[in-house]
Amino acid sequence: MVSVKYVPSDLLINYVSEKLKSEKKIAEPDWSKYVKTGISREKSPVNRDWIYVRAAAMLRKLYINGYLGISRMSSEYGGKVDRGSKRYHASQGSRSIIRYLFHELEKAGYVQKTPKGRSLSPQGMSLLDNASKDIIKQLADKDPAFQKFI
Repeated sequence: MVSVKYVPSDLLINYVSEKLKSEKKIAEPDWSKYVKTGISREKSPVNRDWIYVRAAAMLRKLYINGYLGISRMSSEYGGKVDRGSKRYHASQGSRSIIRYLFHELEKAGYVQKTPKGRSLSPQGMSLLDNASKDIIKQLADKDPAFQKFI
């Protein structure tokens, strides 16, 4: 059986983000053009569809890690803060972006809320499993090394 762990992450995230964008289950907010993704960033993202890419990456992290909350997920997307001549310190990513995407993914039915944190719903797992199966099929056509995963 093909799992998300066997598929290259960049291919999976791009594939799922295109799927989320085409299905229009996640509403792109007006503020997404102007917002920074964390205090460690100097500018807003260059990619105009960054909100779908972030949602797809969050789904992948939930698949791999199991249960994650808003605070833990924001630390996954954090960075280091330039504090001048002082040492760098870790910073969290924007929790409001994470919270917004969790709410949107819950409305779409891909994520469910549990007492331990948020986790993937069966619909979200099938989305990622089907996407990984499609990607492995495409890779197997190009490279015979991926035939063992089919």
